[in-house]
Amino acid sequence: MIKIRQFLAISALTVSLISVSTTFYPVKAQEQKTEEQKVQLMFVQTADDIKTDNKTIRLVNVNPQTLYFADRPVRLAGHVTTPEYMKEWTASGGSDNFTNDPPNATLSVYEKGQPQNSLVVIEISNPVIDGKDLVYNYKVIEGKMPKSGGQSALFIDWIGAGGGVGPGYYGVGVGTRGVGVYGGYGGPGYGVGGVGR
Repeated sequence: MIKIRQFLAISALTVSLISVSTTFYPVKAQEQKTEEQKVQLMFVQTADDIKTDNKTIRLVNVNPQTLYFADRPVRLAGHVTTPEYMKEWTASGGSDNFTNDPPNATLSVYEKGQPQNSLVVIEISNPVIDGKDLVYNYKVIEGKMPKSGGQSALFIDWIGAGGGVGPGYYGVGVGTRGVGVYGGYGGPGYGVGGVGR
């Protein structure tokens, strides 16, 4: 399995080679195009249930595979094991690892008897694998954290330059095109899980 950092390096190299071999722009234009095409990976973790208190969220029976996907212009998707994902929280993840810069995430929780999933935007930190569960510390950015729930999905911030989870237009979180409260995937508006479009 290709590690995420190696994958990003290979992707960037591939984009660079394509740019060089298919265009006749000046060097500055090629460099600018390569910069614009850096891969931005976002992550999704699913679980059968959640349990929360004022400081921690437990993803109960979390899927052992963490999904990842990239925004335009490079469209790709795949999965890594949870231990591989955990490396993004350590120095082996590079200087921009999640421990140095904790990611925002949007949590979507199915609550029985509710007409819509509950959504909350949080900052997550200090992940710990506990048997089949994954436990994070969290801080609420927007919304109200449910105490428990059913099937849940956690959409996690990007690794890479630009974009991201949280307030904004292109990432997962509160924004017009991302996963979150005001529209996009999982929210009212358009996109996967949204109302309309």
